[in-house]
Amino acid sequence: MKFARFIMKNAALANVPKHIDHFSKFSPSPLSMKQFLDFGSVNACEKTSFRFLRQELPVRLANIMKEIRLLPPRLLSTPSAQLVHSWYVQSLMEILEFLDRRPEDQKVLQDFVETLVTIRNRHNDVVPTMAQGVIEYKEMFGQDPVTSQNIQYFLDRFYMSRISIRMLINQHTLIFDPASQPVPSTIGCIDPNCRVTEVIQDAYECARMLCEQYYLCSPELELKELNVNTESEPIHISYVPSHLYHVLFELFKNAMRATIENHESSSTLPPIGVMVALGGEDLSIKMSDRGGGVPARKIEQLFSYMYSTAPRPEITTNRRTPLAGFGYGLPLSRLYVRYFQGDLQLYPLEGFGTDAVIHLKALSTDSVEKLPVFNQTALRHYTSSHEADDWSAPRKEPLDLARDRVAK
Repeated sequence: MKFARFIMKNAALANVPKHIDHFSKFSPSPLSMKQFLDFGSVNACEKTSFRFLRQELPVRLANIMKEIRLLPPRLLSTPSAQLVHSWYVQSLMEILEFLDRRPEDQKVLQDFVETLVTIRNRHNDVVPTMAQGVIEYKEMFGQDPVTSQNIQYFLDRFYMSRISIRMLINQHTLIFDPASQPVPSTIGCIDPNCRVTEVIQDAYECARMLCEQYYLCSPELELKELNVNTESEPIHISYVPSHLYHVLFELFKNAMRATIENHESSSTLPPIGVMVALGGEDLSIKMSDRGGGVPARKIEQLFSYMYSTAPRPEITTNRRTPLAGFGYGLPLSRLYVRYFQGDLQLYPLEGFGTDAVIHLKALSTDSVEKLPVFNQTALRHYTSSHEADDWSAPRKEPLDLARDRVAK
């Protein structure tokens, strides 16, 4: 019996490349926030969700797995990248087992939910594990501009794909899994009336607690909101509170650290100001600190996966690794915002502070998933050679006149 299962497993593994080639020919089907809400509140049918996910999940997995193959061979050969790839192969195989199963059988639906939970848990450590693979690659082979650009392009798409897959899995399991315990006011992981200022307060308090544990002090919060549509009502939108919290918590941590370190000799700390504004199309959140800012030329580095000034994190035996030290906080935060067509931008005033601005879509119909699609355009990003810039390029670092004068 064990031998038969071994033969079947090997046969299935041998067919994985064919399945990837097949499903990657289809483009993912992006859903809007309104579609998520309508399905979960009005038309919640487990059979319909089952039929959609057993087709859509392989498409999303296969599209990004095609791009994994295009990474530098030396990066793919690292133990961490190999482990991540094996997780994706295993998850794809498990979903494909349901292609020919009938949703009329309640046991099939139950097995499907359990499989989705297993896949979600398996992929919990994808981000730090892939980050570790990048570190292993950099330490062994260094980095060059072309490879760094390709890795940046891939990781943005890879992590965005992961966000979207977890979104689909969370919606299905929170709505149809009897064992789940969703918040009563939410539909899956979406709050149709997400109070933005409450999420801001929660993120601030948690960041403040960490800040006080480390620095023994923290800056205060000055929070204001402006609802242009209805001035007397607090601002709320349809959104995923956990996504917004993740972004705000990261920004508060950065703002608090910069503020304290920039005012070490001062007896008081300037507050962190947050302004929330809701218009006809956009909901915008501006977080302003007086942490000294950074040179404008370094903004691109802050969003780079290949750049981190923190020491290398320790890898534990169970492979759980803290994100601190990888420098992934800002790039991942920007992806969470962009997932539903928003954006995150930083505006530094060197010597004074930084404004971080989050733009979200105010309308649920405009909040549509932004998904990576594997096609010829994507392929060219990995295969095209690095051409000379047709604009003059300044130095990466400012000119040190004193040093250059001595050298002459």
